Amino acid sequence: MQTYHTLAEWRDYRRRLAAGLTLGFVPTMGSLHAGHLQLVRRARAENALVVVSIFVNPTQFGETEDFECYPRDLARDLEALHGLADVVFCPTADMIYPLGSSTCVEVAGISDMLLGAIRPGHFRGVATVVTKFLNLIQADRAYFGLKDYQQLQSIRRLVADLFMPTEIIALPTVREPDGLAMSSRNQRLSASERAAAVIIPKALEYAKVSTLSDPDRFEEAVRAFLAREPLAQVASVDVRDADTLEEISPMTKCAVLLLAVRFGTVLLIDQAELFLG
Repeated sequence: MQTYHTLAEWRDYRRRLAAGLTLGFVPTMGSLHAGHLQLVRRARAENALVVVSIFVNPTQFGETEDFECYPRDLARDLEALHGLADVVFCPTADMIYPLGSSTCVEVAGISDMLLGAIRPGHFRGVATVVTKFLNLIQADRAYFGLKDYQQLQSIRRLVADLFMPTEIIALPTVREPDGLAMSSRNQRLSASERAAAVIIPKALEYAKVSTLSDPDRFEEAVRAFLAREPLAQVASVDVRDADTLEEISPMTKCAVLLLAVRFGTVLLIDQAELFLG
């Protein structure tokens, strides 16, 4: 496994690749867990070569958010990737955003709704850094988890709109034994907050067995369920069209429930597809 820290190293490697070899790409911010490794294993199974990036992207964090506190442990991450990835690409922020850099990418509409309204600028930062990495890596396939559902849909739209040749592959959320979605942010929960956070997967299970006839009342019911946990500060509960993230309509074929819940200073998100009845 090779580890590259500069754009020049990566570009030299990319130029030397033999024609016809398929390349799978897994972008991460490090602090790897089983969810990330599921993506890497899928990439390993479907491609001749696998590249994983580790880059904590500063532009997707708001002024009051936890960029400095985001967990970082490169040695541990490299150990976890040993035998799975061919290349780990770990550029610095001043390489990805060099002095004078002024170009941003934004997926209109989807960037401002839902979680985008809670975290202004977040999806612009995501779209910008994903565009940069897809241009650099030139992968055949890139792998993302369904937990970050709005992010996934914005990236799908981005790739389609800009005619990027990379295929976007989505994999199901990997969960802890008690159902909580695996996330690097889970490390920042206190013991009591971690115990309380299980209300999120419980709310999703509650929603799955409920009939969705009136979205407003459905959302209210899910909010009430989450409110059973005193430490849960509900940021948003939304039922949307799974393809467009617009409000559901008679034309909606599949709906998705999107949750954002704070425990202390940590914002956790999760999602589930819903039965339309």
